[in-house]
Amino acid sequence: MIRNLVRNALVFAVVLGLATLPSASNVGAQGKGTIKIATQSPLSGGQAALGEGIKLGAQLAVEKFKGGLEKRGFKVELVPFDDQAKPDVGVANAKNIIADKDIAVVIGHLNSGVAIPSSEVYKEVNLAMVSPANTNPTITDRGYPNVFRVCGRDDVQGVVGAEFAKGTMKVKTAYVIHDKTAYGQGVAEFFKADAEKKGIKILGFEGTEEKSNFDPIITPVRAKNPDLIYFGGIYEQAAPFFKQAREKGVKSKFLGPDGLDSSDLAKIAGKAVVGMYYTSVAGPVSVYPQAKQFAEEYKKKFGKNPEPFAAQAYDSTAIAIKALEAVTKGGKAPTRDAVTAAIRDVRHTGITGAVEFDAKGDPKKALYFVLQVASENPEKWSDNKEVKRLSIAAPAKK
Repeated sequence: MIRNLVRNALVFAVVLGLATLPSASNVGAQGKGTIKIATQSPLSGGQAALGEGIKLGAQLAVEKFKGGLEKRGFKVELVPFDDQAKPDVGVANAKNIIADKDIAVVIGHLNSGVAIPSSEVYKEVNLAMVSPANTNPTITDRGYPNVFRVCGRDDVQGVVGAEFAKGTMKVKTAYVIHDKTAYGQGVAEFFKADAEKKGIKILGFEGTEEKSNFDPIITPVRAKNPDLIYFGGIYEQAAPFFKQAREKGVKSKFLGPDGLDSSDLAKIAGKAVVGMYYTSVAGPVSVYPQAKQFAEEYKKKFGKNPEPFAAQAYDSTAIAIKALEAVTKGGKAPTRDAVTAAIRDVRHTGITGAVEFDAKGDPKKALYFVLQVASENPEKWSDNKEVKRLSIAAPAKK
């Protein structure tokens, strides 16, 4: 009787042990540990439309390209962080990110003013940051080995805007407004400097953090009656400004950079922005023939059209995964130093074009677009007309 009890107990223990062992497939998928890819972008607040697009674009890429890493025994996770478009929040998130040793790369940010201080934190541990959207020259001009971007720069984008204003729009006078951020003020200054070189008279240059009542700015603008108002900033601030300017009788043409490139510009400003021009280092997904399938998959999965920079986030993540594959051959766990070094050597043809990084982390050539708002309907933002497309090399290292 005792022998039977002992035998039964042993059988039960063996069965229990087998039940608690991971399956063969789980061992294959998780045996080498977890690789995390973080995103940092605004997921709440007025800029969430673009910020969420970055997160979702990265999510699609992780789902599409993680298979090779999983076959080598790694679990791959996307870890999104909400930087709220605020530098202090981005820096706090960055400190949490570098503390998590499983995070091998960061895809982000949206705002240059957030990316610049946050990347100072990433630099402490040589954690790679691949940006889909940051255009301020400082991002890469510091020469940090761990900082990359797949998009163009504001010292080029500002010039593209000025050339279009002079050559196509035929403006003679302009009033420049900016949002006092590293991005908005930076691109506005580049526009102003080149516009003046081209003979456009700048009637005013003013920064504001106002978000709702623009009367104090609109009154002097209306009095000076410029041919053009250039707004260096983000759509959440520019849209109510444009709307109020038209309501107050301002007849000037409108122009701005890619911070205006969001369907929320039309959603907020309506008819006031129909027909206006903006430059972009991204543009709607419709301008990239290779991105058609991405757009369809994005809408099917998330129930909405991809915002500008979602496709760039997809490509940034694909580049990161390609680098991870290069450093995990033979099942080796990736180190941050190895991933950063591998990204520098990646050559990738993605849905937004071919990317090869120069010594600073800029793409050797980047696309710049001039687009025109086609409709006040936000659902038709991807129908915006491409007026001009330029492929321009990154400025030489200073």
